[in-house]
Amino acid sequence: MNLSKSMAITGLAALLISPNVATRSYAGQTTTKTSVAVDDSTLDTRVEAAIKAQPTLKNQDIDVKVDNKVVTLTGKVQSEQRKARAARAAHVAGVARVDNQLVVDPHAGHDMDDKMVDASKTAAHKTGEAAKTVGEKTKDAASATGEAITDAWINTKIHSKMMDEATLKGSDINVDVNNHMVTLKGTVASAAGKARAEEIARTTDGVKGVNNALMIGPKK
Repeated sequence: MNLSKSMAITGLAALLISPNVATRSYAGQTTTKTSVAVDDSTLDTRVEAAIKAQPTLKNQDIDVKVDNKVVTLTGKVQSEQRKARAARAAHVAGVARVDNQLVVDPHAGHDMDDKMVDASKTAAHKTGEAAKTVGEKTKDAASATGEAITDAWINTKIHSKMMDEATLKGSDINVDVNNHMVTLKGTVASAAGKARAEEIARTTDGVKGVNNALMIGPKK
């Protein structure tokens, strides 16, 4: 065999062998894995988040404890289905095992619902009280500024209301205001007019009381 034929045979053998070598090398590279350690505290946070993400488990009484990557679930849930769902949710990446010690109690979560309702009622009550206080302070402030509720202001207000009242047409009414106490004197055409005059005076802002001395009769 001459030298050229020998080199050709050697090259052919190399081509036949090299793909297998490359394949083994590539296969060895793809099976290499890199693992990242996750501590118990991180796992605890992930498990709690996974359980809270389940709509049917939000109001359940579930405690999570992680020790050496083993998750222990304690507390109460309303059904076996929720117990199983909690266990599945707890199997996050990095967890070695889940010890599901949850107790099935049909009434589980009701206490939490009641607490939420009570909290809502308390908040609503406080909001109402705050609004009432603000309203009272606003009213006081308005009285102490532009239109102070004085005896003269009350007198003017009562007269202006009576002028537009149909039942008081033809009446002769004198309004006297002293320390927010109103005295009505004069005449009105009817009993209805007398009652209406007193109602107007009594419902005017700032009035503390009304002395109705009106007489029923023709205007003098």
